[in-house]
Amino acid sequence: MRSAKEFFKPLAIGAPLPVREIPFRPSRMIHFFDPSNAKMAAKLPDLAKQCDVLLGNLEDAIQADNKIAARRGLIRIAREMDFGKCQLWTRVNSLDSPWALDDILELVTEIGDKLEVIMIPKVEGAWDIHYVDRLVAQLEARAKLKRPLLLHAILETAAGVANVEEICGASPRMQGLSLGPADLAASRRMKTTRVGGGHPGYVVRTDPDPANESAPRITAQQDLWHYTMGRMVDACVAHGILPYYGPFGDIKDTLACEDQFRNAFLMGCVGAWSLHPVQIDIAKKVFTPPVAEVLWAKKVIAAMGDGTGAVMIDGKMQDDATYKQCQVMVNLAKALAAGDPELTKAYEL
Repeated sequence: MRSAKEFFKPLAIGAPLPVREIPFRPSRMIHFFDPSNAKMAAKLPDLAKQCDVLLGNLEDAIQADNKIAARRGLIRIAREMDFGKCQLWTRVNSLDSPWALDDILELVTEIGDKLEVIMIPKVEGAWDIHYVDRLVAQLEARAKLKRPLLLHAILETAAGVANVEEICGASPRMQGLSLGPADLAASRRMKTTRVGGGHPGYVVRTDPDPANESAPRITAQQDLWHYTMGRMVDACVAHGILPYYGPFGDIKDTLACEDQFRNAFLMGCVGAWSLHPVQIDIAKKVFTPPVAEVLWAKKVIAAMGDGTGAVMIDGKMQDDATYKQCQVMVNLAKALAAGDPELTKAYEL
């Protein structure tokens, strides 16, 4: 077992010190792009003005014969483009692929000063993070980077979910987790071909009417990912890292996408993936606290003083627990409003 005293020392001579606390930066939408697609690359300067995070995708959705071109495209884009306040992340290929090693070697040494987060797919246990952790430290030292790169794991195997707590605590680099519903469904042998969202066959049904056996029985579609999302959020919060919902594959169904993103927001997630520009504004809307909720939370905090005791506000009892809930809402609002004059004015900050 590695000593706690050694946990925050660099894993390679000359590598930057690991972070002791994951900084919260707005990441309401992680917008994926194919770095080998010239048309998509041309749109990135405008997308950077709309997005919290742009992610150069090297893994799924990139054909095998295009992997190297995507990697080189991402390096070129990172060198040439000014991202402003938008963060640049990447998703490398899975660790069991023939491309993962070169992805990490080239990206860290050539554009490590531009990257914020490296997303690692199909993480199954702490051992995957330990491998990348040491490798990235060696490459940071080689490239003489001053800022440590962070790691983000995708939960998309049954083993990953079973080991989620250990994954979250595997390294100081761990920035967060994303739910990967499609691969996870395959790993679990779930009988669904949908990418995220509910399923019309996964329902609860009201009991039959004893007085009328032919009366219709109402059904409600359930969320296949509720358990996993709850477990992921708890593990992330326990280790001081950030949880995210992953992809919603039905691009045309913007209403269901908004519902799924809002479920994730209410459960504690800070953002979601966007696979198409139409999902950017959905994610921004959903993962930005509603103005009325923030103003109410500020009212409660002002009335509670030091947060102890209990008060009645508009007929509702507020105590220490609700005070803490309100602090969560206001702290998020402040973080998102920093540098955003419209939100600052709306939230009356």
